[in-house]
Amino acid sequence: MQSLHEIGDFGALRAAYAGGRLRPVDVVDLVLRRIAARGDDSVWISRVPPAALRRRAAALAGRDPADLPLYGVPFAVKDNIDVAGLPTTAGCPDFAYLPERTAPAVQRLLAAGGLLVGKTNLDQFATGLTGARSPYGACESVFGGGLIAGGSSSGSAVAVAAGLVSFALGTDTAGSGRVPAALNGIVGLKPTRGLLSTAGVVPACRSLDCVSIFATGVSEAAAVLAAARGVSPDDPWGRAPLPGQATPRLPATVRLGVPGAEDLDFFGDAGQRDRYLAGADRVAAHCAETARVPLGPFLEAGDLLYRGPWVAERLTGLDDFLRTHPDSVHPVTRRVLEGGRRFDAVAAFRAQHRLQELRAGVDRIWQRVDAIVLPTVGTTFTLAEIVEDPVGRNLLLGRYTQFANLLDLAVVTVPSGRTVDGRPASLSLVGPAFSEPTLLALAAAVAGTAAPPAPAAVPPPGTVQLAVVGRHLRGEPRNGELVDCGATLTEETRTAALYRLYRLGDPSGDPSGDAGGDGLPALIRVGAGGAAIEVEVWQVPRAAVGALLAGVPAPLSLGWVRLADGREVLGFLGETYAAGEPGAHDITASGGWRAYRAALAAS
Repeated sequence: MQSLHEIGDFGALRAAYAGGRLRPVDVVDLVLRRIAARGDDSVWISRVPPAALRRRAAALAGRDPADLPLYGVPFAVKDNIDVAGLPTTAGCPDFAYLPERTAPAVQRLLAAGGLLVGKTNLDQFATGLTGARSPYGACESVFGGGLIAGGSSSGSAVAVAAGLVSFALGTDTAGSGRVPAALNGIVGLKPTRGLLSTAGVVPACRSLDCVSIFATGVSEAAAVLAAARGVSPDDPWGRAPLPGQATPRLPATVRLGVPGAEDLDFFGDAGQRDRYLAGADRVAAHCAETARVPLGPFLEAGDLLYRGPWVAERLTGLDDFLRTHPDSVHPVTRRVLEGGRRFDAVAAFRAQHRLQELRAGVDRIWQRVDAIVLPTVGTTFTLAEIVEDPVGRNLLLGRYTQFANLLDLAVVTVPSGRTVDGRPASLSLVGPAFSEPTLLALAAAVAGTAAPPAPAAVPPPGTVQLAVVGRHLRGEPRNGELVDCGATLTEETRTAALYRLYRLGDPSGDPSGDAGGDGLPALIRVGAGGAAIEVEVWQVPRAAVGALLAGVPAPLSLGWVRLADGREVLGFLGETYAAGEPGAHDITASGGWRAYRAALAAS
């Protein structure tokens, strides 16, 4: 468990725990070593004492990992979210208090087996998108070069991207759960307002605030969402989807909205422009159709957040503190907050009326498309550049994010490679309220093709290449069989467009299957009418192939699988008759088993 991807891969953690190769206390020791190795990186404001963290890990030893979806998974929480026993500072030492209760969203994660490591740094009072407005220091992006980490959830994003924790909670009012994800090369999920309880969260703009999720992968973000979501009786802003409102659309049925070039501004950053255009094409390739959509209503709504009376809402909980402790507030934060005093009730109602008009226009767009692909940020900045113009450049960072909560949208942000000069690029998949299942499924499909595969190497003597599509994938229940026999993962790729992917009933007779109710995946060759399906190619010792085949249930067998580049490799295939068996479901539209699982978990 030495790499970022391993500690951030929930499936790998689960498999290691289930196989007895790892204990939660081992992960705690690894986390503590990594934190110590980074030194003073401005990520943490407070931490759970090591002894208490080890006791929590040891207490899990008597529990069955299968009973707890986040068993032994270390995580962090932004320090504007309450955790009993740890101070809540909101990035302001003089504002700090010691909460008696843990916020419901965090409590649910603990109940699911998560290991809370500590509270992370943020732009003071969650006001800002840079990560540079904190008396606890300014986080730098994991990409270095003085690049800002993004805010306000800067510490949470860096903690995940640096491999200090497996996931983290942030908050998102104007983009704070997405901009830091983009600038650190990880996944950011901004759920629908109210889906995760904001009880126990220091308000930034209370009618718009969301608890957000940072993770290294889409399936991990979906798992955290499933564990943390829920309406709390003490949260008047909480809500759940109505029946049928959260039914996912699989990627191949999605109608994708793409803005015209005239609506996009990259502020002279050709690198970010090129990565967005390539990424948007990649997303479109997974969808049923694309349509041109106007961004005008979205951008005008976003302008209302910092240039309209919603700035005054930020004062509702902070006005007294700001008046009595003006020198305790960061100068830029104070300048932004005090700007709210220039608005009166007439201006507030006028802005609400205009927002309702914009929402009506956006609702008409959702009748034509299911999701829109956007840049997360148009450009990036260094810490030095933010010092030169802290407010103006903050507004540029929020151009494609700050309208989401005003318009009641859900967003998933995913990495989209790097610019030629090494900076991270990112895409945001945007949908209407409660569209998380659709967005996560699409994001999972896109993440599987985020970069072209490396040229295939000639297998060493005594080995064969084996394509796997389901339960033998990395992090899935039977992957340990490959690892234990000495197999190594060589590439993630897709098949030629000759196959259909089915979810079959379990061969034991239980139609719900033995993998969390997901059934048995089967790749069936059909020729015409087939599609490209995500697979992993593993290099397996020849002597181990027989034992692997013996453990594969009917109707699966070993055959030749054609990959997208024309190569033929061995792989587990389903017999054609299985497609007509009771309980068989064609899930080809998902693009792969992981994308299907992500959609299933989110719904």
